[in-house]
Amino acid sequence: MFELLGIPPQVLLGQLLLGLINGSFYAVLSLGLAVIFGLLNIINFAHGALYMMGAFVAWMLLNYFGIGYWWALILAPVIVGGFGIVLERTILSRLYKLDHLYGLLLTFGLALIIQGLFRNYYGISGLPYQIPAELAGGYNLGFMYLPNYRAWVVIASAAVCFGAWFLIEKTRLGAYLRAATENPTLVGAFGINVPLMVMLTYGAGVALAGFAGVLAAPIYSVNPNMGADLIIVVFAVVVIGGMGSILGAILTGYVLGLVEGLARVFFPEGSAVVIFVIMAIVLLVKPEGLFGRAN
Repeated sequence: MFELLGIPPQVLLGQLLLGLINGSFYAVLSLGLAVIFGLLNIINFAHGALYMMGAFVAWMLLNYFGIGYWWALILAPVIVGGFGIVLERTILSRLYKLDHLYGLLLTFGLALIIQGLFRNYYGISGLPYQIPAELAGGYNLGFMYLPNYRAWVVIASAAVCFGAWFLIEKTRLGAYLRAATENPTLVGAFGINVPLMVMLTYGAGVALAGFAGVLAAPIYSVNPNMGADLIIVVFAVVVIGGMGSILGAILTGYVLGLVEGLARVFFPEGSAVVIFVIMAIVLLVKPEGLFGRAN
């Protein structure tokens, strides 16, 4: 059928696979945003800058301390998460009782500061980060050559997304988190340290951004602007899935990555805006998002 349209199946399948890889990044990043908004009601516009920070931390660990990719995959999210905890305790905790707009403006300012600091020190040219030797090479799938590292990105993203969803939706800790969001006074009366849970939740949300940054470092050049454009797309993904919906963020991230891949085949000129067109349609038809709940 596609050959009748003048589109070789190899091109279509190749773009779908590339879309799945992009969707893996969308899913992890939008998951972190959904966790922070859904549990803390903070619109974290600094998420893209923290994603960039994760990539830079991995690069610094390798070049300054000789710590390779696998340890960086653990240490960089912990470092970025720790930085997020400091931000939450010193700045963001003062905004919880205010309108969401204050959190958005503050985190937007933080993003500009973080990006500016890295830009002034490292410049705007990309810094290379080598693919680990264990993931070098690839497989010939017939319709395209699939690098092992990109396959790893899809697997690692899916594992982290499923693990986060299971923790929040199916465990006692997740139940405590959701209850603390809806009625912190009642939860605190049962002896649960609500401020500690909020702090760790924000740290975990930004650690997901740091994890995505480490995954992205060998694929994209590590540069201070790498999160600036991506965060706009990720916000659109979260809005389409439903603000605060964990499952919505994950599924929408993967699906929109595939849709973007299809758009590159059938309408290349519109591939850059297809996600925003879908967002506009969803907001008109279902303002709370596909998986969100109406207030």
